[in-house]
Amino acid sequence: MTEKVLIIEDEDKIARLLELELGYEGYRTGRAGSGTEGLELYREGGWDLILLDVMLPGLSGIEVLRRIRASDPLTPVILLTAKDSVEDKVSGLDLGASDYVTKPFEIEELLARIRSSLRVSAARIARQEAVVDVAEEFLAIGDLRLNEQTREVYRRERRIDLTPREFDLLVFLLRNQRQVLSREQMIREVWGYDYAGDTNVVDVYIRYVRKKIDETGLPELIHTVRGVGYVLKESS
Repeated sequence: MTEKVLIIEDEDKIARLLELELGYEGYRTGRAGSGTEGLELYREGGWDLILLDVMLPGLSGIEVLRRIRASDPLTPVILLTAKDSVEDKVSGLDLGASDYVTKPFEIEELLARIRSSLRVSAARIARQEAVVDVAEEFLAIGDLRLNEQTREVYRRERRIDLTPREFDLLVFLLRNQRQVLSREQMIREVWGYDYAGDTNVVDVYIRYVRKKIDETGLPELIHTVRGVGYVLKESS
């Protein structure tokens, strides 16, 4: 089935270039020139991936992302940002953006990131479809429990809210608990084979997850293995 990509971009030349290049690669596209129009098109459904400019008339790209993620944690969203918009990049990733590309960008890099995001999304959907008894299927270690289908995480009786990327990272750690995992392994499995960013992003997200799952007085679950990476295990 041909994948559908929604382009939300107000610069006509960029939007037209994206339409032509994506069409040449075999994707079907839709196009919106404002945040409001883009959100309306998204709500019509059927999109496999969204290319979302941050600076948009009407609703900003960050606000569009916030509204999408309020009900849809799965559809990949790649942000198109200006080179110096570090705050927008951080806000977008925290809200659940799959990736970002800075302008001006090379079309080959963007196409690679699109392919990577679509593969990660397809794998995530396949894992969900494979769950037979969603009410009882938990990944767990010690007093930490995670339900992949409902995307609920608990430590003892406390509910923990994670961003989509934090959740995916914790799932990978739980599925490989007591195994020492390198940053490269985590990048490949959580961010995708074609991720071209710095592996230090793993350290940033490990820190985010640690802060949320470890309370004062509770045993630490994520341990650093110097020179290698990280391991999820109960403290001995």
